[in-house]
Amino acid sequence: MFAIFKREFCSYFTSPVGYVVAAAFMVFNGIFFYVQCLYTGTSNLYGVFQSMFFIVLFLIPLLTMRLMADDRKHRTDQALLTAPVGIPSIIFAKFLSAFVMLLICLSAYLVDGIILSIIASPDWSVIIGNIFGMMLMGSSFIAIGVFISSLTESVIVAAIVSFAANVLISMIDTIGSTVSWAWLKGVLGTLSFQAKYSNFSLGLIALSDIIFFVSITALFLFLTDRVLDRRRWA
Repeated sequence: MFAIFKREFCSYFTSPVGYVVAAAFMVFNGIFFYVQCLYTGTSNLYGVFQSMFFIVLFLIPLLTMRLMADDRKHRTDQALLTAPVGIPSIIFAKFLSAFVMLLICLSAYLVDGIILSIIASPDWSVIIGNIFGMMLMGSSFIAIGVFISSLTESVIVAAIVSFAANVLISMIDTIGSTVSWAWLKGVLGTLSFQAKYSNFSLGLIALSDIIFFVSITALFLFLTDRVLDRRRWA
């Protein structure tokens, strides 16, 4: 499993993808941090966290688009599936490579906190809570992206469909506000990523929110396992 993880993680830096994603995250974080904190003279990072939510929606598909689709495109998937390692281990190794890239990007928030600590007194519980929340939410988006990547051999299609899925997820609150059925509004509210992430960005860590993101991650990794298992016996 470690060999697969190492190959996938290193591939981010043998191509422009890893550098582009990390640079884009750092640049947008820097812009939002300057505009919403340094320029306005506040130590409240809530606006930065909420703005970066939408940036993450667009960056994560770049990390996941090739994880499964590339192997299928180059016909190396069958060799991988018949290797002496279980399918869950293959999936988890690929998932972990993208997750570690996300952690590298999230280090920007620690830099924000350190800078604010020099000139003010930021609420570190909010900063840590947001990093934890972004890790959980990001893991769900990565799992969804890995699943979508397993359905196609085109990295472009995988990226576009993942973008579309992430945008749809971000619109659940808007869609929920337009429906008239109370039960459907409640279901959509339960599935809202943004509402649950907002709790973390305020420094509020609830067990129900943790369970939600972990469950979504586990569900889509399981669905990916089913896709690959069916392909192995096809």
